[in-house]
Amino acid sequence: MTAQGQASMKVAVPVCSFRKGYAREFFETEEVPPPSTVYGFLLSLVGEDSRYRYLGTRIAYALLEKPELSKILRTVWRLKTRKYPQGIGENRRPDYQEVLTGLELVIFVEDGGLSERLLMAGKNPSVVQRYGGLCLGESHDLVNDVIWLPELEGKFAFWLTPDKQGDLPLPVWVDHVGSKDTVWQQFKLEQGVIPHLLSNDDKRWIKIHNQIE
Repeated sequence: MTAQGQASMKVAVPVCSFRKGYAREFFETEEVPPPSTVYGFLLSLVGEDSRYRYLGTRIAYALLEKPELSKILRTVWRLKTRKYPQGIGENRRPDYQEVLTGLELVIFVEDGGLSERLLMAGKNPSVVQRYGGLCLGESHDLVNDVIWLPELEGKFAFWLTPDKQGDLPLPVWVDHVGSKDTVWQQFKLEQGVIPHLLSNDDKRWIKIHNQIE
């Protein structure tokens, strides 16, 4: 594989939230999307249903600017009593949630099967067969823009960088049936320059894997 086959894009999401794993009553958000979420977005973008298809792919991404963090009050539906339908009486309660606004990412995908499909999709969108809205995470986190091969070289950004001593524990693989097989990794946000291409040994690459290493 060579660096020349890398895919890159700029992604803008007006409003989004990436709930922390331990958040329950108060839905706190991570300040940056987890690698598992970005990988899922890339698969959705090319219309790939199997998340195992490109297991082992490396991605790298950065925040162009740190998004604004807000706290909102929302109504949560629940089933507290069967006397009333959902959302009525005791079957609803107020809840707080954190949201991010103005999220902009630059994403690189290493040369390989997934990057080939992404590059093809950028050149000829009609080859992509997919359904539903394009989201970065949950269905309400709709993507507003995808700009292919953006000219951002030389600009500074906040890179999500693997670091065993980092202060950001994020999932690179999620066990959707339970939680025991979810794979976590430590990261840090580190300011750095956006290159034209990332070298194969760049420390910012994040490998998508489902085994604890």
